[in-house]
Amino acid sequence: MTLSEVDLGPLWLTLHLAGVTVIVLLIIGTPLAWWLAHTRSRARTVVEAIVAMPLVLPPTVLGFYLLVLLGPHGWIGSASQAVTGSALSFTFTGLVIASALYSLPFVVQPLHGAFESIGRKPLEAAWSLRASKLDTFLTIASPMASRGYLTAIVLGFAHTLGEFGVVLMVGGNIPGRTKVLSIAIYDHVEVLEYTQAHVLSAGLLVFSFLVLLMVYTVNRRLPIHVS
Repeated sequence: MTLSEVDLGPLWLTLHLAGVTVIVLLIIGTPLAWWLAHTRSRARTVVEAIVAMPLVLPPTVLGFYLLVLLGPHGWIGSASQAVTGSALSFTFTGLVIASALYSLPFVVQPLHGAFESIGRKPLEAAWSLRASKLDTFLTIASPMASRGYLTAIVLGFAHTLGEFGVVLMVGGNIPGRTKVLSIAIYDHVEVLEYTQAHVLSAGLLVFSFLVLLMVYTVNRRLPIHVS
């Protein structure tokens, strides 16, 4: 059993989507996780609940509201259409936005835990030596949070690979544009092509196991250091 040319398109599109989504999530999630780890604001609990919502919210519910927002009549989609001439629904950009929101807790929560575990003493020691907050973050906090970064990157990437409900609602099933691997599996099952569906499903199953095995193994062996 091998991958057909029909399935290679969804495979590469899924890998591209997962890679871009992880980069976006690191850019957004790192400052958000840092703020959650150090803020004393009363809004922290509300923000934590919002970040964690994709863990309990049905993907189709999140996908529906994103479809409304990103569509031509939604306030985000209409703004995009006014600027670019097209809405964000049923586009790769729309998939990235949907995937980033759906995978947000898988990146923010590991980073939040890593930053919180550092404590304030190493940071205060750096500040007492007149290190700037940015320098302290880059040279003290980030190396000490390396396990959190590894977990966030791997889980964010793997979770994006397996998305179905959200990407189907927001992106539909357009070959070459929005048809990702999970939707390709569904299409094969719909027409009773179980062999092709098995190849793709088994590949994702093995990949998911290896991802978790790598995270647990590396996190146990990865030393904590301050550069």
